Amino acid sequence: MKFTLSWLKDHLETSADVNAVAEAMTMAGLEVEEVKDPVSLLALFSVAKIVSAERHPNADRLQVCQVDTVDGMKEIVCGAPNARPGLTTIYAPIGAYVPGLDVTLVEKPVRGIVSNGMLCSGGELQLPDETDGILELSDDLVVGTTAAEVFGLEPVIDFEVTPNRPDWLGVAGIARDLAAAGLGTLKTPAIKPVAGKGSSSISVRIDAPDLCPTFAGRVIRGVKNGPSPKWLQERLTAIGLRPINALVDITNLISYDRARPLHVYDIAKLEGSEIVVRAGQDEETLTALDGKDYAPKAADCVIADNGGARVIGLGGVMGGESTGCSEETVDVFVESAWFTPIVIAQTGRSLGISSDAQYRFARGVDTHSVVPGLELATNLILELCGGEASEIVVAGEAPTAPEGFAFDPAFVKRLTGMDLSEDRIADILTALDFKVERGASWTVTPPTARRDAHGPADLVEEVARIEGFASLPLMPLPAVAPAAGGILSTRQSRVRTARRALAAMGYAEAVTWSFTKQSKALLFGGGDDRLVLENPIASDLDCMRPSALPNLIEAAARNAARGHADAALFEIGPIYLGDGPKDQRTTITGLVAPHADRHWQGAGDDALFTLKGDLVELLELVGAPVGSLQLVQGQNREWWHPGRSARLQLGPKNIIVEFGALHPSVLKTLDADGPMLAFEIVLDNVPEPKGKGGKARGAANLPNLMPLSRDFAFVLDEAKAVGDLVKAVSGADKALVTDVRVFDVYRGKGVPEGQKSIAIEVEIQPREATLTDAEIEALMAKVVAAATKAGAVLRS
Repeated sequence: MKFTLSWLKDHLETSADVNAVAEAMTMAGLEVEEVKDPVSLLALFSVAKIVSAERHPNADRLQVCQVDTVDGMKEIVCGAPNARPGLTTIYAPIGAYVPGLDVTLVEKPVRGIVSNGMLCSGGELQLPDETDGILELSDDLVVGTTAAEVFGLEPVIDFEVTPNRPDWLGVAGIARDLAAAGLGTLKTPAIKPVAGKGSSSISVRIDAPDLCPTFAGRVIRGVKNGPSPKWLQERLTAIGLRPINALVDITNLISYDRARPLHVYDIAKLEGSEIVVRAGQDEETLTALDGKDYAPKAADCVIADNGGARVIGLGGVMGGESTGCSEETVDVFVESAWFTPIVIAQTGRSLGISSDAQYRFARGVDTHSVVPGLELATNLILELCGGEASEIVVAGEAPTAPEGFAFDPAFVKRLTGMDLSEDRIADILTALDFKVERGASWTVTPPTARRDAHGPADLVEEVARIEGFASLPLMPLPAVAPAAGGILSTRQSRVRTARRALAAMGYAEAVTWSFTKQSKALLFGGGDDRLVLENPIASDLDCMRPSALPNLIEAAARNAARGHADAALFEIGPIYLGDGPKDQRTTITGLVAPHADRHWQGAGDDALFTLKGDLVELLELVGAPVGSLQLVQGQNREWWHPGRSARLQLGPKNIIVEFGALHPSVLKTLDADGPMLAFEIVLDNVPEPKGKGGKARGAANLPNLMPLSRDFAFVLDEAKAVGDLVKAVSGADKALVTDVRVFDVYRGKGVPEGQKSIAIEVEIQPREATLTDAEIEALMAKVVAAATKAGAVLRS
């Protein structure tokens, strides 16, 4: 919304300059976006007259002009083809900033002759001018007259209108708020009714009152349409509107002045004597005033003539070309109606139209401005175009005015802390056109233009806004006692630990959607209809994800497509297994795409073991009972490679993590090149520490004796897991055996077919005293016995 300072002063008696007005608007809650002040921008530009013009001795296309300026006679070099003796134009002195060129004039020679200023074109002053050359002004202008005065330039304020304040879409509404804020005195001219002569020859019928509750109009005969007067054209041009003709310019002026859109029909182009307001119909089109064709639907309001058969306008949006006014127009019918806001908003969206009328009606025009707006338009038309007006015809009824509600003035202090007197509160509300009935209890009735005020809290906001937010008392918030115990929960602490640990291991964190495509969710055990979104943000994100793996796989594939195939990614976030909060899980998911550069030694086959090592280290860091976890193979779900994957669990019902190679068919479906290895830790399944405080951790019991180690080689069936052997040996003597490491796996000569030789190192840590040979031998026997029980045989 834009308006000029002089326009505002038509409604507000004030001596404030444009900067003071902008400041007052900001303090009253109106968001000023920009203040353009061409008066100050062109302060150095003034009228000058060319006395003589001779060809430049060193350039055929340049002239050396002697110019009579406000600074006296100046010699100026000019290249304009229309520079000639006696021409009145605009002069810019040395030091002036030329906005159209974005340069500041300096004294310098032009082909050997110093130019002491510049003669300006309209484009160089950022004025609408299509002529080729410098400006040609009236000879009656006095030398030294400022350019701003010549062109009627004045400051323009541009501000953002919030959807709940349609009254700000008129200059009169802005003036009312500024007057209430104390910037001046409201002086909006009263609208004088025009006594019509005879009844209107055009009648109105409303067939769709839910789309247009009320419609008023009148005939004005004998008008003389043509260009609007200079003051009106300048007012519209200043805010970016193009003057068209007097009738159209009057409706545009009232739209911006009183937030009251209007429309004028050329009666000679109407078919029949009745205007019908109805809903749109299938297969009908309208060529609107913007030259485009539109096809209204049943949800749209249309204006029709010829008994309702021909569409001549989109109600509240735009009129049609068929009945538009031109300079030949003699008799007109002026429309002033009220359209249902939601209908106009939907029409604008569905048809892609955003006109000034649609913008205002969609936000809600004053319901009781129908007849006053028509009277104001009649006065201006009769003044500028002449003619004779008929009586007003009104169809339908305007929506009822807002009802009053109880208001306690003490509510202002209770909500804002402002200690204002009842008189001050009443004065503010009255200045904003609210009707205040005071007594033992107050009743406040909002004006018809302020249907956004529904209750006491809205009135408190109005009072605080006008009194000034700077008047709000400064009060610190009450101190909040720190929470007892740690700030982070166990799960939050584990998430932070995992994030840092994985980053240290070389994984890059990914943040992907919590959604995926249903077809992809089906690959990972999801895709249940309960998890399908009713209103997805994209067609390929229509389902809550049952796993973070599909998103990570696709992220790795995108990286590979861009030349970064060797990816290591992780994500910590939710997965969804059902339709309730209890079926949501937090997972730590990691993925490795081992595509290292080619090397003469080969790619190697240790990526899976590296992944398992990272996984075990991560589990230890987040506090999982690694020593108690069972390694189970062959029971992973279908998206894992059956021979290269496993799970770690605390019993069959508590699966902590699944890891291994992803199935090639799944990768192919997701358009990803294998191999890819991954793990998915269900953080909710990791048991929390049993102690929740009270007991402090005891002193560290560090051994003061040197450890010793012994090596063993056991023969084990090929089908048996080495991890089971390691676990059995570790439990041979939990007090002395501190670590068991596999350092060799052998198959070949000396080892029976179908078996493998596993070499392990057992670390023994004495605690009380150095072990004797007999004690060591006894411990070795326990190790062998435990291995034998696990199905291994000591290799001889």
